[in-house]
Amino acid sequence: MREYLVLLRGNRNYRYLWLGQVVSLLGDWFNLIASAQLVMEFTSSGVAISTLFLARFLPLFLFTPFAGVLADRYNRRTIMIVSDLLRAVTVLSFLLVRVTHQIWLLYLLTVLQFTLSALFSPARSAILVNVVRERELIAANALDSFTWSTMLALGSLLGGLAAAFFGADIAFVLDALTFLLSAWLISHVVLGVKAKTAVSRTGWFDFIDGFRYLWRTPFVLAISLAKAVGALLWGGINVLELTFAETVFPFDDFVWTAGRTVDGMTVTLAMIYVISGIGTGLGPLLMRHWLGDRHVRILLGITIGMWMLAFGIWYIGVAVTLPLFLLATFIRTVGAGVLWVFSSAMLQLLIPERYRGRVFAFELTMLTLTQSISILMAGVAQDRLGLSVQEVARFIGYFGMGTGLIWMIFHVKVNAYVKRVVSS
Repeated sequence: MREYLVLLRGNRNYRYLWLGQVVSLLGDWFNLIASAQLVMEFTSSGVAISTLFLARFLPLFLFTPFAGVLADRYNRRTIMIVSDLLRAVTVLSFLLVRVTHQIWLLYLLTVLQFTLSALFSPARSAILVNVVRERELIAANALDSFTWSTMLALGSLLGGLAAAFFGADIAFVLDALTFLLSAWLISHVVLGVKAKTAVSRTGWFDFIDGFRYLWRTPFVLAISLAKAVGALLWGGINVLELTFAETVFPFDDFVWTAGRTVDGMTVTLAMIYVISGIGTGLGPLLMRHWLGDRHVRILLGITIGMWMLAFGIWYIGVAVTLPLFLLATFIRTVGAGVLWVFSSAMLQLLIPERYRGRVFAFELTMLTLTQSISILMAGVAQDRLGLSVQEVARFIGYFGMGTGLIWMIFHVKVNAYVKRVVSS
């Protein structure tokens, strides 16, 4: 842990970038639970819940490729600040959703919020290499993941309690304030000339040029698809967790000391997100301590993460008590966290500066596409196919084991290639 404290103390630019991530993510998880609570109040449909998650993910798929071009052509810090400011205004507009027939407005504002997030994410992924040294990349990615997970745990817990005790409005206001604070913090990051304008402004053919680079480097293409493979598995679980919390493992409603009844589903959902935060946070730190930072070990970490993700999801489908369900959630999220951090670090080590924004945009685009497909299919499986939530989880787990076998074959075939790349 000392290494991470040294990184934060000794690198001013990364410290401000990290603090911006902290406050922004804290608000995001407040937002998710508050939005889910509104949807559950309006309708208990699995498709309605799926629609909420699709509204969060599909804009990333549609707009991220263009955001990647912007991240490679313009000042990445400016893109991030503008995105934060506009998201603050958007989140405050959630307060306009008051009655059931206005649920369309909730979806529309969610789409707008994550369209702006599509501008932010590739710019931040690409800028990380410009604020840390190469030997600090794995540590910075692991700390980013730990931060994301900690904010998932803390934000979900606080967001769940705030939504249960005080209603969704408080969560939306806090979310807007965090975006404003994030913009202020990021404004203090100082970048070099190279990072401000990474490539010449040759037009939107830059977008095609990014695909050509990936086609010429199939190993980088495969690593950029690793998160998309994982999203085929964890996307549907995001929907199933709400059903598990509401119908399978709900806490009994209890009365708060102020005389208000707290919804048991909200409490269980907050517990799930807390465990998820712990898993995705500790997993990459422990795996990095075990495997180290060498390229071939990073590739091994991706494979291990994929298998833990698949097994954890299958175990969710067979768990018979809430403690076992939370254990399965922990295994699943450790795998997801390791897969995320190690694949990001590998890409940052391999991709040239001039292509970095577009490759990370492609990665996020494919991730959101497969995640959206998984989310939609999970909702349809519950509503239209007559499958129980446990049966859907088990099917996803078996599918994940199949993709894990395919990835292991890839791992064996490219291991020698990775060694040649590093030695050259």
